[in-house]
Amino acid sequence: MKTILLHIHDDNGQESRMQAAFDIARATGGHISCHQVTPLAEYVAGDIYGGSYIPPTEIDIIRESEDKARAVVEARMQREGVPWDWRHSDGEVVHCLLSASRLTDVVIVSLPAQGRRSAGDPLPIVPGLAISSRAPVIAIPVAARGFQCLGRAMVAWDGSHEASVALCASRPLLALASEVHVVAVEEKAKRDFPPFDANEYLSRHGISSEIHEWPRKGRSVEEALAAAAAELRIDWIAMGAFGHSRLRETIFGGVTRYLLSEGQVPLLLAH
Repeated sequence: MKTILLHIHDDNGQESRMQAAFDIARATGGHISCHQVTPLAEYVAGDIYGGSYIPPTEIDIIRESEDKARAVVEARMQREGVPWDWRHSDGEVVHCLLSASRLTDVVIVSLPAQGRRSAGDPLPIVPGLAISSRAPVIAIPVAARGFQCLGRAMVAWDGSHEASVALCASRPLLALASEVHVVAVEEKAKRDFPPFDANEYLSRHGISSEIHEWPRKGRSVEEALAAAAAELRIDWIAMGAFGHSRLRETIFGGVTRYLLSEGQVPLLLAH
């Protein structure tokens, strides 16, 4: 992970995002590209004629606040002693980050708070990024204290294209993990690519892993995966994102949606 795109936004998830970026940069010899996005659409006001605009005084306030936030982040970066650069753009946050991620190895953002309880909660941008980003997206819980590169990693495996992409994308970090657990929830249907295939792929790259066929015990797939992560004391999870259509997951739920809302550990997502 040599190029790490870090979303900069003054919210209550920024500290955990930054710490995760520092951890990964130090473990991989990577460079952090800080990207601050001004979501101008959130500041647009309307007039009686149906037009829209941003009051000049509002723009001045926004820029002043961003300059202060940038000064704080830059001072922190210099103290941490990791390679970094700074970028800024105005526009829709997901679009700007996707544009900036074309030549990056990973994008670091925050897991959204359920329902955004306050203005300080992280923006709900993970689904839009995960579904469209070429690079894997690491979503960090607000309460996380960083990213445990040397900890226990779990690969959520169902043999799908998305799971395969996530496995390959996470390989540099899996190589650093102290333990790698490939977890597949028990199913009656035969998989085209069983967990053994994931295990074999990793072994060819010198990564040892343990396979688990996790029992459902009347639970949904996502509940069984969450139980596996808790029982195995997992530090982070690599998983395919939105194996079903976004519409279907929105209406009926799904593994991605469940873990985004209930996730207790960092998620590496790839589609």
